[in-house]
Amino acid sequence: MNKPLMAKATAVWLVDNTTLSFKQIADFCGMHELEVQGIADGDVAVGVKGFDPVASNQLDASEIEKGQKNPLYRLKLKHNPAAEGEEKRRGPRYTPLSKRQDRPAAILWLVKFHPELADSQISKLVGTTKPTIASIRDRTHWNIQNIQPIDPVALGLCRQSELDAAVQKAAKRKAAEGGAMTDDERRKLLSTETSLAMSDEPRLPSSIAGLENFSLSKDDEKPEPDDNLDADSFFNLPDADDDEDEDH
Repeated sequence: MNKPLMAKATAVWLVDNTTLSFKQIADFCGMHELEVQGIADGDVAVGVKGFDPVASNQLDASEIEKGQKNPLYRLKLKHNPAAEGEEKRRGPRYTPLSKRQDRPAAILWLVKFHPELADSQISKLVGTTKPTIASIRDRTHWNIQNIQPIDPVALGLCRQSELDAAVQKAAKRKAAEGGAMTDDERRKLLSTETSLAMSDEPRLPSSIAGLENFSLSKDDEKPEPDDNLDADSFFNLPDADDDEDEDH
């Protein structure tokens, strides 16, 4: 067990009642340092009541004292049977408030470029709900005209490894169902790293199929240009008369 019970409420209590650094609290509660800073600024976990880890027998007071004296000290969590399985809760992941407005753009990107992903996979990747995904799939979302598809990895909503794992899982499911896939669909179902490593195979249009082995023979070679040719020979200009030259 590496997280305390009610981690966010515990972080609120530590911010309010100790002088521990944001990084120490973030490492102890399994959160991002900026998220802890958001708690201190009042932008995150608004209205969440602090949860005392000392009173709940998750942390010794001596650990807090050591951490306050040494900013590099990592707090050690006491074993709490009540917190067993807390990190394995089901449901969509927590998304910081600052990034929640980016989720529709990420969903649209996933729906557009990876339509093979199930709604449950998209929900797990970006921390959204299935009704929201459905509204973007059928373009009934209230703001669909203003949503631009953006890679969720670029938005920081998920890691590239998580996206690749979801895509590979979808590939296995597609193969198990026995559905025929085009080359473009197969590339989409590959992980990003594998897809980038593949080389493009040039293809001939069907209208010229069978001509790939065609080559010019010696008889078909173009004649070499004659160096003695001049402009008059190309245009067949008549010879100028002396009388005309005198007139002009």
